[in-house]
Amino acid sequence: MSTQPTAPTGAEPTHFAFDAESEQQIAVILAKYPPERKASGVLPLLYVVQKQMGRQTGSAWIPRIAMDVVAERLEMAPIRVYEVATFYLMFNTKPIGRYHLQVCTTTSCWLRGSDDVTAACKKATGIKAFGETSTDGLFTLTEVECLGACANAPILQVDDDYYEDLDGPRTLELIEALKRGERPTPGPTIDRLNSAPAGGRRVLVDETAAKPQGQG
Repeated sequence: MSTQPTAPTGAEPTHFAFDAESEQQIAVILAKYPPERKASGVLPLLYVVQKQMGRQTGSAWIPRIAMDVVAERLEMAPIRVYEVATFYLMFNTKPIGRYHLQVCTTTSCWLRGSDDVTAACKKATGIKAFGETSTDGLFTLTEVECLGACANAPILQVDDDYYEDLDGPRTLELIEALKRGERPTPGPTIDRLNSAPAGGRRVLVDETAAKPQGQG
């Protein structure tokens, strides 16, 4: 089972209000639903909260007071918002590090070396186990289920970005770049275009077929 990092003592804020950027996003979101169905916007509004916390504090998570604010905005019972926020692993209900390292360890990624990616994450950050945050507060390491990019396994999701086709050394390089404040380009970390075959195409290439002898 995946675990969440333990919240520091007193981490829960006592106040939350949407900022101007979030209010603009909420206006777009709620316009998609009839007024009597606006509770359907609970998932995207929780994302808005998490993004705002990331902007404001460097830790993208959803405090309970913010869940209450979402419930009030959507005119739904707070417990219904709690149920959604705690059900989905994509929502962090405890403070996390500046960078959220999410390692897929399901079948495709495991067969392709997710154990090496996990080991590299631990080595580079000093984290001992899934669910922990590094002592410098930069990284939180989480084990996640299939990320849906099996053709490019193994995958490490950093916040919302996918880094694909990883191995131990390339994972170390990625984390060292993050420590320097750099953000490498997401996608494959080897010489391939998106999910094309590694090393380039092997079929349907633009080559003139050899003509049989005696023709032409």
